[in-house]
Parts: sequence; C-alpha cells; structure tokens
Amino acid sequence: MAFAGAAKHARMLAAGKIKAPDLLEIYLDRIARLDPQLNSFRVVLADTARQEAKDAQSRIDAGERLPLLGVPVAIKDDIDVAGQLTTFGSSAVSTPKPKDADVVRLLRAAGAVIIGKTNVPELMTLPFCESESFGATRNPWDPTLTTGGSSGGNGAALAAGLVPLAVGSDGGGSIRIPSSWCGLYGLKTQRGQVPLLPRVEPWCGLDVYGPMARSVEDAALFLDVTTTTGPAGGFVAAAAKGPGQLRIALSTKTPPLTFAKAGKEQVAAVEAAGERLKGRGHIVETRNPDYPVWTIIGYYLPRYFRGIYNDVAPLPYPERLEARTRHMARVGSWLSDKCMEKIRAKESNLTKRIKPIFGEFDVLITPGNGKGPSRIGAYRGRGVLRSLLFASARVPFYETWNMTGQPAAVLPWGLDAKGIPLSIQLICKKDDEATLLALSAQLEALRPPLDWRPPVS
Repeated sequence: MAFAGAAKHARMLAAGKIKAPDLLEIYLDRIARLDPQLNSFRVVLADTARQEAKDAQSRIDAGERLPLLGVPVAIKDDIDVAGQLTTFGSSAVSTPKPKDADVVRLLRAAGAVIIGKTNVPELMTLPFCESESFGATRNPWDPTLTTGGSSGGNGAALAAGLVPLAVGSDGGGSIRIPSSWCGLYGLKTQRGQVPLLPRVEPWCGLDVYGPMARSVEDAALFLDVTTTTGPAGGFVAAAAKGPGQLRIALSTKTPPLTFAKAGKEQVAAVEAAGERLKGRGHIVETRNPDYPVWTIIGYYLPRYFRGIYNDVAPLPYPERLEARTRHMARVGSWLSDKCMEKIRAKESNLTKRIKPIFGEFDVLITPGNGKGPSRIGAYRGRGVLRSLLFASARVPFYETWNMTGQPAAVLPWGLDAKGIPLSIQLICKKDDEATLLALSAQLEALRPPLDWRPPVS
C-alpha cells in the first residue's frame, strides 16, 4: 500500500477499499520507523494531518469526490504551509507563515492531506541535501550517499515509501536531481504553469514548482489539480492515450564550460531508451542542441547568484546563515538591477539558439544526472567555487531548460553498478507537457524491469 501511488490511493479511497485515516497511519508509522535513518522530513504534521484525514473520510462517506481526497502529500520546505515555518533549510527565519502558498491551497482544494515539510539544503543553493541547521538527508538506496538537492527530502521520502506524492521546486535541477538519484519521476513544469505566489519570480524567473512521484500518472494528477491550462480531458488522460509517432533527438553532449561529461552508464541509458523507442515506431536520431558557449557562466550563474541574494535580503537573522551561503549572497549583491535586466534580456538569444532543434524534433532526450551521487559530507567545509565546480559537474544537463522555461522531466532507467538509480531526461516544446507525459508513460512501460524499492524501505 505504501508504494501504490497517489492516483491508485485516490481510486481506492473513493471505492471504500481503504479509509483515509488508515492510509495516513501507514505513512506515519513508516516515517517513525524509517525516517530516523534518512532525515527526509524537517517537520511531520501528524496531529493536523490526522484531523485532515478524518475530515476527508467524512466527505468521502458523504459521497464527495475530489481528485486527491484523503491522499497524503509532502511539501518542500521552501513552500508556505499556513501556521508553519518556511525555513529554506536555515535557522535564519522565525515567523510562521499566515497562509498557504497557492500551490498548497490548490492541493487542499483537491482534498490532499498535508503530512509534513521536507528537508532542503540552506536556501536551496546546491545539488545535495545537507544543512548545518537540519542535518543531511540520506539516500534510501545507500544511506552513505546524498539524495541530491535541493528537493532532497522529497526524494528520500518518496523512494522509501514515506509519502505517495510531493511538491518540489526547480531552479536548476532541484526536482530532477534527487528524482534521478532516488529512482523517481520528477517533472520541472513549464514556466508559469503552476502558481508560485506568494513568491514572485524566485531566482530571477528560473524557479518553478512541480511534482515528484513514483509514477507518471501521479505526476499528471498533480498537474490536473494545480494548473490553470492543460489539454482537453486533462493531463492524466493525455498521459494514458499514448504519444503517437514522434521525432526524438538523443544527446549526451553537455553545455560548454560545465567541466563535465556524462558517464558511460548514463550514456548507455539514453542509448537503450532510444532503441526501445525505435522499436515502438518513433523516429530517433542523435542530435545535439546548439548550446551557446556562455550558456551556464554567462546566462545562468548571474541569475542564480542574484536569486540567492534576493532570498537572503528579507531574512530576519542573516547572521545565522552558513558561511558558504553568505558568500553566495555577497556575489549576488554585486549584480545590479540594471545588470540583471541586461542578462534577462539575453534569454531570448539563448532560446533562439536552442529553438531550432525543437523545430525538427518533438522531444529531446539526455541523460539525467551525469554521474552518481556524492557521499554525505563530501563538500563540508569547502568554499563556494569548489562546491559549485565539483557538485555541478555531476548534474550538467538541467540549467538550460530553466532558462528557456520549457517542461523537462526525468524518468528512472535501471540501476548503475553500485545499485543507484540511473535516469533519462525528456525535454519537450513549450506548451506541450501533454506529449512529455504521454511519452514518459510509454517509456515507463518499456524501461528495464526492476523492483523500485530501495534497501531502506
């Protein structure tokens, strides 16, 4: 039951095959037993969740039907939940939020039970989930390794069967990185698809909210209850109907000046997926996007650093921040509003360079992460430059699509030689998440057979 997934839970609850309070207790029990090994939750809202589950069951008994009525959902700790701190992984905050973020409000409106808030690295700055305030989140596939970040708590909780669905944020891979290393389906939604309020253009327009789940259907269900636009019949129906014949490009090339390349196992996963897609009648070719030389250094990093500065500026206790975070914010302070306007204006130049490949192909497939995860504590005590260089070299395939604003998702694809999940990334055209989900669902059925339950589960 813990691994059935949100969509199946919703159907079972509506049919009376399980009660909402009983479903919640399954997860609360697993959290109590397993999370001391993983540290995936920053706070578990057991009391309020029990009341929400009780209320949901009363509504079900009265004949009410909502897409997520009675289904537990976890919230990343950079998203507001009424009455709770939004810590951003730091002790630099002290005031609970007065109301839910829009995305949480929409999930509640669909009947979701909010089970807790999950761990993040401080201010979501790096692709591993460790902070001085709340400790390290460990990977259920190997607790000596990181889950990746910044939605690392989500990754551990979902992979270990502590929750069926979670909301993450992604400003440069933060949904896709932990989804890749934890064996999950993670979707970076199209810019503007899921509401961000009360945050306004976090990370200078790079950041979006999206689902992390154990199946494509669960992610599609999240979109159906949180988005204002979508295909006729909804995203779940679009994922189920099949993609038709598509033109698909495969690329394992990393953007220039990322100082990284994909590992052999990651390349092999892309190639194997391509062969299976050919067998389904798709047109599959090897083709690389035309990445500008300054894709990361010139276009992405200035927005990244200024975004961190913008997050630090309103904090009541900035002196409590980790030294590395303070240094990142200081770099961001050097970038003036006028400078950022010029950099933001260059986004159209990047899009023009990237766009032609999506005129010729419907979907681009790359590796997910370029390498396996680092060990817990590998970057402890390291400065900004060394942390960024070494950590980002493992995850070079993501930032470009935050700048273009296109939808992108990662799908699990086997295990590496160390028993850690591999993944592939799918990127599609703007306004075409329906195709992305439909192809993801087809690939989900074609991927190597495996019991996707990690050792800590």
